[in-house]
Amino acid sequence: MTRRRQFGSIRKRASGRFQARYTGPDGLTHSAPITFERKTDAAKWLSVKETEITRAEWINPDAGQVSFEVYANVWMQDRVLKTRTRELYDGLLRNHLIPTFGAEPVASITLARIRRWRKERLDAGPNVDRPFGPVTVAKAYRLLHAILETAADDELIRRNPARIEGAGNEDSPEREIIPLALVFDIMAKLPDRYRVLVLMATFTQLRFGELAGLRRHRLDLNACTVQVIEASVQPGKGALLTEPPKSRAGLRTVSFPAEIVPDLRDHLALFAEPGSQGHVFVGPKGGTLRRNNFNPIWSAAVAAVGLPDAHFHDLRHTGGTLAATTGATTKELMARLGHSSTRAAMIYQHATKERDKAIADALGQFADEARSKPSGPQMARPSTQKTRKSSKNTDRPVERATGIEPA
Repeated sequence: MTRRRQFGSIRKRASGRFQARYTGPDGLTHSAPITFERKTDAAKWLSVKETEITRAEWINPDAGQVSFEVYANVWMQDRVLKTRTRELYDGLLRNHLIPTFGAEPVASITLARIRRWRKERLDAGPNVDRPFGPVTVAKAYRLLHAILETAADDELIRRNPARIEGAGNEDSPEREIIPLALVFDIMAKLPDRYRVLVLMATFTQLRFGELAGLRRHRLDLNACTVQVIEASVQPGKGALLTEPPKSRAGLRTVSFPAEIVPDLRDHLALFAEPGSQGHVFVGPKGGTLRRNNFNPIWSAAVAAVGLPDAHFHDLRHTGGTLAATTGATTKELMARLGHSSTRAAMIYQHATKERDKAIADALGQFADEARSKPSGPQMARPSTQKTRKSSKNTDRPVERATGIEPA
């Protein structure tokens, strides 16, 4: 006697192939996306679906049929994003993701398709007129990964297909540090009202928007500190906005050298907006400092000192690197620069020739100290004991392996 199937149903079609159907947890009937040559293959497919339902791993196959463009737009609407971040994501979607994945159902996007898209963008491919920079491609990939990760959380897909190891890493070449002497040369080429802007960017490592949004009452010239609470943001279109920093780490208090206090006092007296709420840095007509108005002035100054490719943001990099050479830890750099990740702060701890020479000199001192000490019959071992009895019953301090006397 043939046992009646308990889950789903199989029927033979006029073509001779077999169709499998079942009732899902949603109460609706779902059919296999393909027909099967043999009935046993259809039965195996139903067994897989039954197991998924039993283990609570079932995904509605119709849910993932929403197009990537529609889902990405909803994803953007559901998030609270800073103005510059939203502009960045809009551009990445418009220029990199929608042209390739926009019309595809979310459930149809595969790892192989993503891998091919990434290669086409890094290399000139059949669908790309020119290769894009690796940093831009990494940003686009991270956004694609984030959207598909949410799709997995929403149970539109079983697993995020964006699983290319290292594809989201920004391996951009490190920018050159502007020597401090050239920083002062650049200052000399700028109009007086912008010279302290350069000093603050270098010695506090504040971003341009943070400096443009800085108000008088955030400066403490006695304590030599500046509070970063807000930043001026200039969207691609529209008026200037004032927003808090992108992350909680951006809310910070930064100390600056007492040596630049006289410059700050003169600047506040001559160029800053009046009143405690007044902006520290303003344009020639008293308006809020705008990046697009300042850039031509900056470009002329750096070109005059032989650095035509230098960016204003390079001052932050210069200051961060100088801070690292003083011995600041990664955590201290993160706090000072407003970074929420160690990866961002680590770029300022790269080795410099001067620092490497100092390390070599210190190692040489260890070698000289060790060479000057008499050698014993065996290698000295670290010990928690303060003294050890000698064969002559006299106490002698135990040397550590480094050759440094214990405290």
